[in-house]
Amino acid sequence: MTELTIDVVSDVVCPWCFIGKHHLDRALHLWHAEQPQSHVAVRWHPFFLNPDTPEAGEPYRPFLEKKFGGPEKLAEIWQRVSAAGQTAGIDFAFEKIEVRANTLNAHRLIHHAQTVGADGTAVNRLIEGLFAAQFIEGRNLGDRAVLAAVAGECGMDRAAVQSYLDTTEDADEVRAAATEMQRMGISGVPFFIFNKRLAASGAQPPEALLKAMREAAQESAAAA
Repeated sequence: MTELTIDVVSDVVCPWCFIGKHHLDRALHLWHAEQPQSHVAVRWHPFFLNPDTPEAGEPYRPFLEKKFGGPEKLAEIWQRVSAAGQTAGIDFAFEKIEVRANTLNAHRLIHHAQTVGADGTAVNRLIEGLFAAQFIEGRNLGDRAVLAAVAGECGMDRAAVQSYLDTTEDADEVRAAATEMQRMGISGVPFFIFNKRLAASGAQPPEALLKAMREAAQESAAAA
C-alpha cells in the first residue's frame, strides 16, 4: 500500500491558504482515483500571517488599506484573489469581514482536533468550516464563542470545545510550532511538504500538487 503524508502550513485568515486547501482537496481526489489503495495522512501546522495582531483583533479593512497602499490597491488585490477563488470554487465575501482576527485560538482548535484523534475527514471539515466562516460569512475567528460554534457545526462537541478554548492549554505548544515553521525557512503560506521529501509553496494548481505527490511517493518507494 502506498503511504503518503502531507504537511500543510497555513493560517485561517490567509485567502490564498483557502484556495490552496481547495486545490489540495482536488489533487487528493485525483490521487485516490489513481491510487485507490493508498493511505494519505494530512497534518496541519500553524503559521501566523500577522503575528502582531492584537488579541482582541482590530478593524479589518483599514489595516489592509494601510498594508497594501490604499483602497485602490486593496481593491485590485481582492479582485485578483476573488478571481482565483472562483476557479477554486470559493466565493470570497471580503466586504463581510469586519475584524482582523488574532488566530492563536483558531490554531489551538485545529491542534486540539488533531491531538484528540479526530479522523482526517473530520479535521478537513473543521479546516473548511474555519476558512468559510472567515471568508464567506465574515465571522470573527478571534472570538472563542465563534470558534466553538464553527466546531459544533462541523460535528465536534461544542461545549467541550468551548471549555478547551476558555483555557490556555496548548497555547505555548502552538506558538512553538509556528516558530519551528519559520526556523525551517517557511516565510509564506500555504506551504506543502510531501513525505518530508518535496515541498510546494503557494496556492499551486491541483495538477502541480498531484505531480509533487507522485514524485514524493516514488522517491519514498525507491528509498525503501
